[in-house]
Amino acid sequence: MSDRLFFGGLTLVAAALIALAMVWPQGLGARSPGPFGSVPVQQRPEVQAAMRREAEANNARLQKAREAVAAARAATEGAPPPPAEPAK
Repeated sequence: MSDRLFFGGLTLVAAALIALAMVWPQGLGARSPGPFGSVPVQQRPEVQAAMRREAEANNARLQKAREAVAAARAATEGAPPPPAEPAK
């Protein structure tokens, strides 16, 4: 095989791989250009709405737990502290 043919073909393959690397999606980041680009799952509106609802529910649950702890502390201010658990 001629060196001219081999290295010419190798150059074309290298250029094609570089072009493919420029458009191939990179993880879950921003959308890549076509033909391979698609909206990542986390950026879809319905998934973002579900994540927002979940975060709001977690924040509400955390706030209720904090209020319960504050109420328990207020109720037991006059009582002696509970005994410490022995170390395991």
